Amino acid sequence: MSKPHAVCIPFPAQGHINPMMKLAKLLHHRGFHITFVNTHFNHNRLLKSRGPHSLDGPPDFRFESIPDGLPPTESKAVATQDILSLCKSIPKYCLEPFRKLLEKLSNNSSSGVPPVSCIVSDGTMGFAAEVAEELGVPVAHYWTIGACSFMGILHYRKLVEKGLVPLKDESYLASGYLDTTLDYIPGMNNIRLKDLPTFIRTTDRNDYMLNFCIEIAEASAKASAIIFNTFHTFEHKVLDALSSMFPCPIYIVGPIHQLVEKTQPKILSSIQSNLWKEETECLEWLNSKQANSVIYANFGSITALTPQQLIEFAWGLANSGKPFVWVIRPDLVNENSVILPIEFVEETRERSVICSWCPQTEVLNHPAIGGFLSHCGWYSTLESLSAGVPIICWPFFADQQTNCWFLCSDLGVGMEIDSDVKRDEVEKLVRELIDGEKGKEMRKKAMEWKRTAEDSTEPGGSSLVNFDKMIAEVLVPFSKP
Repeated sequence: MSKPHAVCIPFPAQGHINPMMKLAKLLHHRGFHITFVNTHFNHNRLLKSRGPHSLDGPPDFRFESIPDGLPPTESKAVATQDILSLCKSIPKYCLEPFRKLLEKLSNNSSSGVPPVSCIVSDGTMGFAAEVAEELGVPVAHYWTIGACSFMGILHYRKLVEKGLVPLKDESYLASGYLDTTLDYIPGMNNIRLKDLPTFIRTTDRNDYMLNFCIEIAEASAKASAIIFNTFHTFEHKVLDALSSMFPCPIYIVGPIHQLVEKTQPKILSSIQSNLWKEETECLEWLNSKQANSVIYANFGSITALTPQQLIEFAWGLANSGKPFVWVIRPDLVNENSVILPIEFVEETRERSVICSWCPQTEVLNHPAIGGFLSHCGWYSTLESLSAGVPIICWPFFADQQTNCWFLCSDLGVGMEIDSDVKRDEVEKLVRELIDGEKGKEMRKKAMEWKRTAEDSTEPGGSSLVNFDKMIAEVLVPFSKP
């Protein structure tokens, strides 16, 4: 009997590629042949950032790529593609190349490649389900956002039916209307419109992203399974509600990076998925700092700041007097090069490290880190709490607002910065997080979540049990975990 063969296809953005890569490595460790499918754009970026042989793995862990349908850009080395453009392009242009790729893989037995037996698709890549149906193989929808965010998107249609969305006009964005509390989203008591994923903030019923989100969330009902990168005790209220809303099984397998850390064979350790070259000098610098004394600031792979917002964050960090590691991507500032004031650079030279990208999991797990100034992407949120690090939240868009609400209102491990960021507020919250009583309480709660996350990924833990059940029940039916 040949090996099971899983084709893994993430949405082409960093926060989706990372958790899909982790899942692919775990499946490989369980005996799967893996084909990992990036877009041409991101495949080339990986080779450029990590080296021409960085994707050369064992013969049963291979990479393929398909076009995304977008015109080529000049700044391939550092650019983050526009999410709206990707979401419009992918359904139109990815289906046929993906179908041809799977036909090629299915007719490749002479080279020792086993036939495709299942597809693990990012929940946003709905076209993969069509190809899975044609092949007669199961498809698992892997949602790399939190269960709370998914539940919010799942209620978009109801918000439209109730007349709450779209907004009547743009004045509703600033009138306090978004503070409207919703009492009918299961497991999410007292959530407000402003806390839901931001694609409802439109005045157009035909808004592309609003309708795209409605379609992809509801389409998961047709999947063979749904996978979430979370752990049960973390989002149990929402997860319990979701399990009764879908005909297909739901598997909770996170934090996925911890599962990989505990099981990853060395043979795959050289294969990484960061689209930027990581700078590791900050780790040595952190070795010289006291425990819980350093702020780590990183706004993820997509967030874009205005020049003024960059200045406010810079002086807020400087005026706090605390040491910090700050990741500043080359494309962090909207359509501008990143220019920090000379005075800021001089004043913070002895107590800061500024880099363009870094190994985030290692940084967050360093004992010197006392807090994380974050955009609240889901993967970053899980990395932070599974390291026991509380968060200062500055959500930018999409699911980040929901993650911020979850951290601040539900879990008590986050403090939110207003979208109109001011240096005084940044300074105050950094000082509170590192030195204040509220910061100590948040750190204590974060450490409790760290222990719970570790328990869920240990042998016999809920996430590891779920992972094996998913393989046995869906991806390789009739096998035993």
